Amino acid sequence: MPLEIVRNDITLMEVDAIVNAANSSLLGGGGVDGAIHRAAGPKLLEECRGLNGCETGQAKLTRGYNLHCRYVIHTVGPVWRGGGFGERRLLAACYRNSLALAREHGCESVAFPLISSGVYGYPRAEAMQVAVEEITRFLMENDMTVYIVVFTKDAVEIGGKLFGEIVAYIDDVYIDKHYDPRREKRRELPIRGNAPASVELFRRPHRVDDARNETVFRDEDLPFGSAEPDLRLKDMLERVDEGFSEALLRRIDSMGMTDAECYKRANVDRRLFNKIKNNPGYRPSKQTALAFAIALRLDLAETQDLLRRAGYALTHSSKADIVVEYCIMTGNYNLMEINQVLFKLDLQPLGY
Repeated sequence: MPLEIVRNDITLMEVDAIVNAANSSLLGGGGVDGAIHRAAGPKLLEECRGLNGCETGQAKLTRGYNLHCRYVIHTVGPVWRGGGFGERRLLAACYRNSLALAREHGCESVAFPLISSGVYGYPRAEAMQVAVEEITRFLMENDMTVYIVVFTKDAVEIGGKLFGEIVAYIDDVYIDKHYDPRREKRRELPIRGNAPASVELFRRPHRVDDARNETVFRDEDLPFGSAEPDLRLKDMLERVDEGFSEALLRRIDSMGMTDAECYKRANVDRRLFNKIKNNPGYRPSKQTALAFAIALRLDLAETQDLLRRAGYALTHSSKADIVVEYCIMTGNYNLMEINQVLFKLDLQPLGY
């Protein structure tokens, strides 16, 4: 996955490089900085002594030593002073320069802490916004897997009213919390006979009653609407709808987008997109299908159509589906913002 927010100890991340939110001396400190130095061992400090410190917004690289990574990229974030002293520009530079170093050294995966959001006092919602914007901008031009690592879901704060509005919407429509009289009515219906009008009953020959010299039929509920009773499997197979891959590629073309622009907007790995593109029968995960719907800015009906072609549907029995439904209804197609909400709710993010 190109960009993912995860809960973990950054010193345990098995990636090519982890980023250290260091102080300007690069000689260790508290928080993430101290944890990385302790986990890496004394040789990290020894190498850092030869780097002559680092300016705010800049980044320098060392070996990983005892860590599960090849490299440690040290960057110095800004101290929050109210926002009027170039803090945003400097914080953005931390991510930009760290990613440039990772690319220069051939890294395919990098893990960041939420820089400056600890003792340096940068508001977490704004710090996350800067991180996501800079990483996303980088990933639009580069292939790399990037993680933002936090200890708890509470470390992720979402600005504005979005999170509260979505939680309220979930409470309104989540099916487990509300009595649905239509569902209860359906449960009272007998399994055979008196079927709802929406179900087409087909009568199939079951056996021959020799004593009465007549054929006994059996009712079968087949959900094919107005299909003719004598419809054969061969006829049905000849009527197979357009698959997910074909529908996706057609929509990409109709939007005037390139393949790369679409899969990057969807936060989907290039290799996974190629599987979908080159295999008409490939069935992606529901999270992947939804990510493409968001990337293509589909409305609810179009989203349902695309999902159906992969064998899925939006449903109010899924909180994740409700989140996506609400965002589509309100015109919010910011996939990373949607994923932050899903992360806060302990739900699986879109993409992959």
